[in-house]
Order: sequence, then structure tokens, then C-alpha cells
Amino acid sequence: MCKPSASVTGEPELAPTDKWIEKLDLAAFTADIQALGDKFSSCQGADDVRHLNKMISWSNSFLVVGLATMWYTPNPMTALCLSFYTLSRWTMIAHHTCHGGYDKVHPAKGRFNRFKFGVGSLFCRMRDWLDWMVPEAWNVEHNNRHHYCLSELDDPDLVENNLKEVREMDIPMAMKYLVVVINAMMWKWVYYAPNTYKELKIAHYRRQGIPLPKGVDPQDAVTIKSIILGQNPFYSVQELVSKVLGPYLVIHFFLLPLPYLFLGHHRGVESLYFMNAIKNLFMAEILTNAHSFLIVVTNHAGDDMYRFKNSCRPYSGSFYLRQIIASVDFSMGNDYVDFFHGWLNYQIEHHLWPNLSMLSYQKSAPSVEAICNKHGVPYIKENVFLRLKKTTDIMVGKTSMRVFPEAYERKFLDLDMKMEEERKREKEAKRAANAAKKIR
Repeated sequence: MCKPSASVTGEPELAPTDKWIEKLDLAAFTADIQALGDKFSSCQGADDVRHLNKMISWSNSFLVVGLATMWYTPNPMTALCLSFYTLSRWTMIAHHTCHGGYDKVHPAKGRFNRFKFGVGSLFCRMRDWLDWMVPEAWNVEHNNRHHYCLSELDDPDLVENNLKEVREMDIPMAMKYLVVVINAMMWKWVYYAPNTYKELKIAHYRRQGIPLPKGVDPQDAVTIKSIILGQNPFYSVQELVSKVLGPYLVIHFFLLPLPYLFLGHHRGVESLYFMNAIKNLFMAEILTNAHSFLIVVTNHAGDDMYRFKNSCRPYSGSFYLRQIIASVDFSMGNDYVDFFHGWLNYQIEHHLWPNLSMLSYQKSAPSVEAICNKHGVPYIKENVFLRLKKTTDIMVGKTSMRVFPEAYERKFLDLDMKMEEERKREKEAKRAANAAKKIR
């Protein structure tokens, strides 16, 4: 019997790369993903805490080596150690703690908790996670806006949208790539810190019921140029420096190497050790920006990644599907490989279940890939440098992301509603049955 054509069924003809969509059993796929997530959530415990402590010890070891040697002439070993510490403190320790990955299992509830880690005071920021970004701002921008609006226009990390100015520049392609390279070496303080703080300010407006300034599009990225020229409606240059960039700048680049100034005077070399330390810190800053650009910005960009028009309900079938087809994993499998990827090589698993531990992502990845293969859902895992090429091609406008077919987007959103109604009916039936047992 012939299969009805797309025109007969009323659904659009799909591109060859999208043919898998029409064959997907969303309900069965959702059930498998939810069951796997429940399994790993219930299994978290002491092993996850031990693994976290192991990663903290690795991270701190790089810090100790970097601090102990940064007085010496500027050298790559010191710069790399300081860079690895800064990176791992953010992408591994702060990242997964701020998502709640250790809320239920870590004995230090007053610190390794999503509502405690790095937030509340400058002291907590210094103790837990001192970086260009304010932890409270990053929690809003990343944990909320990015994770639950993934690859929609409301996603503040949608590379294709954020780089539209570069994509549309009327300059040679080689110059566009050069712009990307330069930005990669300073993107944390030029782009990420100002824009995470913007999202915090917008969240404040919404909580207070304050309308956004007239003519302001919250989807537009804040630029250093707009801040300096006074065109940023959310905060001033003074506020950005005093509350966001200033603490890290002063503490990291001046107070941290200050003991070497006194040591240099004591040893009769004046400020030599101090200046060497600052130079090593500066080199480390460039390295950690480039390293984080490589493993962070490449997670959701490429001509094989999808973007979406409409929002979806968290932890629905559409939500789970989007986390997979708009995310990419890198090489993985052991602590050494995963550490130098900042544990961002499990981006698919992390987006499916943001509040699990690093160890759980490592364990769950093979099962997630098996479920995707079972249901015909693309599961992309590639070398991070291949993903860098695909991401920069998006940035310069050489390629574009895939747009998920809107007809199927609406169809799946309707299925989400039906599945949610079915779950509610099942809960009501169980509740009624339990009540009847108590009466008997």
C-alpha cells in the first residue's frame, strides 16, 4: 500500500535532513528519556560528592602551581595552570553546583547549593567563584533564560542572532573570521559579563512589574560600545565596573600578585616579581577566554543544529527533543578528557536534566545515545575543533542553522498538551483509587 504524500496528509514536504521528524513517536521517546532521567536522579549519592571533590582538588592543584610560579618570568606553564583553574572553577564546579546538581547529596548544604554557591555577598563570590560574571546574573541568564528558551529568539546565547551584525558586515570573509578570533580572546568581559548582568536587570524589572524602557528589545545583546556611549538602558558604565567587572579586575590582577611586590623588594629586585605575575595572569586571561570560547560557544551552533520559533513547556516531549537536536556533545569518556573539556562535552545530557551531577552525565551519555538511535533522533557527538569550525561559519554568515519545520513544531506542542492531560488523568485516577482504599 502506498504511503500518503505530504500534500495528502496536510503536512509539509520535509528536507532530506529532516525526514526523521515525521517518523518520530514523540510519546515513546519522551517516556524513555524521562525514565532514564528518573533513574539517574534517584541514584545520586556519595559517589557524586566524591567525584566533585576530586575535580575540585584537580582544579585547586592547577591554582597552587600557578600561584607558586607566577613570579617567574612569563611562561606558558604558569599561564596554562592559572587558565585551567579559572575555567574549571566556572564550567565544572560553579556550573553544576549552581544548577543544583549537588543540592540533595552534598553534606555542605550551606555552600554547595544552587541558592548559596557564590551568591549573596562579595565574600561568597570570592570564596566560591570569582570571575568576570556576577554569579546571580549568570544564574538568571544561563540557568533560566538559556536552558528553558534553548535556540529560540529568547535564548540570550543564540549565536546566530547575537552575531547578526558580523554576519551582515559588508567586509571580506577573512576579516569576519579575524573579528571572531579577536573576540574569542576577550569575550567573557566584553560580551558575557555585560549581557548576563543585563538579564539580571531585566529579571528585576519583571519581578517589580516595571516595564522595559521604550523601544528596547530584550533580545538585543549589550555591547561595550553601547555602554561607553551611554546607549545602554539597563545600567551605566559606573555600575558595570563597580558591581560586575571591578571586583574581579582588582582582586585577580592586583591584589592576588601583590605579595610578590613585597617579596621583590625584600629580595632586591623591586617590582620584577610583581610585574612577572601580572604578565602571567594576563596571558592566562587570554588563554582561559580562548579555551572557554572553544568549549562554551560551540555547544549549540552549527549548520546541523536546529532553532525554533515557539516556546515549549519545560520537561515536555518538545523540550526533551530540543535539548538533543540543538545541542552537541564532544569527545568524552574519562575524567581526564572530560576535565579539559570543562565537562561541557556532555551538553546534551546536561540540557536534558540540568540538575544532575557531572558523574551522572558521564554515566548516562551512552544510554542517551542509545535512546536517540532507537527513535531515529539525531545525536551529534564530534571533536570540539570540528564544532569550532562549524560555529565560526555561523558567526561570519557562511552557513546558517536549521529551522525546525513550524508545522511539526506546532504538532509536537499539541502532543505535549495531550500527554500532559493524560498524565493529569492518571494522577487523578491513582488519587481516587488510594482514597477508595482508605475508606475500605
